[in-house]
Amino acid sequence: MEKTENDRHDRSAGTTDSGTINSSTINSDTRLSLIWNLLKGSRLFFVISIFATLMVNVFDMISPQIIRTTIDCVIGDKELELPGIVSELAGRYGSTGFLRSHLWAAGGAIVLLAACSAVFRYVSMVFNSRGAEHFAKTMRDCLFSHIQKLPFSWHMKNQTGDIIQRCTSDVDTIKNFISEQLTAVFRIIMMIVLSLFFMFSMNVKLTMVALVFIPIIFLYSWGFHAKIRERFTKCDENEGTLSIIAQENLTGIRVVRAFGRENFEKERFERQNNIYTNEWMKLCLVLSLFWGTGDLVSGLQIMLVVVMGAYFCVQGQMTAGEFIAFVSYNTMLVWPVRSLGKTISEMSKAGVSAERIRYILNSQAEQDKPGAVTPDMEGDIEFHNVSFGYGNEKILSDVSFKIEKGTTFGILGGTGSGKSTLMYLLNRLYDLPPENGKITVGGVDIADMKGEWVRQHVGMVLQEPFLFSRTISENIGITGESVSLTEIRQAAAIACVDGAITDFAKGYDTLVGERGVTLSGGQKQRTAIARMLMQKTPVMVFDDSLSAVDAETDLKIRQALKHKLAKATVILIAHRVTTLMQADCIMVLDKGRVAEIGSHQELMEKNGIYRKVYDMQMRVTEEEPIPVVKRSFTTGMGSDDMAGAAKRRVPIPCG
Repeated sequence: MEKTENDRHDRSAGTTDSGTINSSTINSDTRLSLIWNLLKGSRLFFVISIFATLMVNVFDMISPQIIRTTIDCVIGDKELELPGIVSELAGRYGSTGFLRSHLWAAGGAIVLLAACSAVFRYVSMVFNSRGAEHFAKTMRDCLFSHIQKLPFSWHMKNQTGDIIQRCTSDVDTIKNFISEQLTAVFRIIMMIVLSLFFMFSMNVKLTMVALVFIPIIFLYSWGFHAKIRERFTKCDENEGTLSIIAQENLTGIRVVRAFGRENFEKERFERQNNIYTNEWMKLCLVLSLFWGTGDLVSGLQIMLVVVMGAYFCVQGQMTAGEFIAFVSYNTMLVWPVRSLGKTISEMSKAGVSAERIRYILNSQAEQDKPGAVTPDMEGDIEFHNVSFGYGNEKILSDVSFKIEKGTTFGILGGTGSGKSTLMYLLNRLYDLPPENGKITVGGVDIADMKGEWVRQHVGMVLQEPFLFSRTISENIGITGESVSLTEIRQAAAIACVDGAITDFAKGYDTLVGERGVTLSGGQKQRTAIARMLMQKTPVMVFDDSLSAVDAETDLKIRQALKHKLAKATVILIAHRVTTLMQADCIMVLDKGRVAEIGSHQELMEKNGIYRKVYDMQMRVTEEEPIPVVKRSFTTGMGSDDMAGAAKRRVPIPCG
């Protein structure tokens, strides 16, 4: 069966148009270096956008000069002063006289400048948008690619909802800052420079009046910077917490409904939502003070310029045209200065988001030792004095045992005895420190192997299997690049799930729903077994993955595995003794130590933990009450039939 377009898209995650994104090459020593490196592939878009923006500034700055000249020289009697080429062109048509009789020419020039400005503004917006989206795509690709390489222990420490929030909301915050604020800085600087140039050329005194307020605007903007950053950090963190609650609730909705916890979860969400909203209200208060102060200072500046300009006009120190042009330039000056204040406030938010993204990209990716090998994985598996724990909690203590290749090895133990931890270490989901012992396959330490190579040859089925929101065939065949439906059905048959799948209306094209909610617990486990079988690995681990199936199906699966996969090394972890009885060797773990090891018969003769568990489970089976009914609707068996089946320990067929 060929892979779908979604699969191909998934495999391309972490790539850009220019090739594969290698997160390890991203310099994230500082927030600035992080953003600069992530802009690779988008820089040309932003350069074109900035150039177009600067051209818009040029055209916008010329318009007030045309108005000034028209009022003072064409309508008024001041001597006409035009740039060289314009003066030469105007001279051919009688210069001032022609312009006075053709005032539409001044209006036409303004319209032409506005049209040119509109074209360049369009170019700026198009390339800015393309650059922003490409930049955001690069960030998402890089983050997703790097997260895939982070060790399992990192994922255990960081909650999914918070990671999602960093990869979505924080990415958008940085994208918006770059596209809306940082690129505008160049336009702002140019507008300030050109505005001041024209203002000084018209009236130095009035320009100095306008400049008095600029340091004030910068000072209060920088003062608000720390407050805005602090408030936005709290908002971002609380949004992450809110995302975690929503993600957990939606993922475990069946559990919530089953235990009637809807009101509890609703109150929990609303409580966090209130905290999040209150933090945003506090941020909005700071921003309101910031913008309100800015409006007040800017309004005072404009008012003072207008008043002083009117006074200079009355005194004859300025012409009417110069005054109108000066007010236009002053407005152009106030806006960019105010925008720099906004840029500072938005920089606070973007800085918080960049720091949160840096945390992910600076997290150490899983790495193999230099010269890591890829040896044959069909040899004996040995644990040599293995000790391990999570943090301060010690799980395994000096565990040593050997699994001969091609045999079935069973592991029995209570909850927390370290059964699953052994397999996580074997699969390199957790790396075993050198001082804590070693694990070898065919005599080669797995720490000296490539992690990807180990996982490709050690297949695992967990007690709580995860299925993707795709069809059953896609879930089973996801481990191969191109697999046929025949191969998928063969694996499903060994897992004793083929019959159940074909009974569905759409068969193998049935969508399993999010996390496999369409299937029962046993069907999910068997589908996960079939998926692992598609890997055809020499080592297969079943971590209590038969707990949700009945005893009869359990037996069928084990018999099929033994018949079809005789050469594979099979490791069975179970609480059910009947699942392990036929194993070549069985190990009993007790509080992280090897309590007993041997065949079923040998362990029975020892009268140890294994024998006690066996007797207890068999006694519970014999003492189970048998319902008295005339005829079972679901099984088609009468009460005598079920009683006889129970005495003979024959599994009763389920409906």
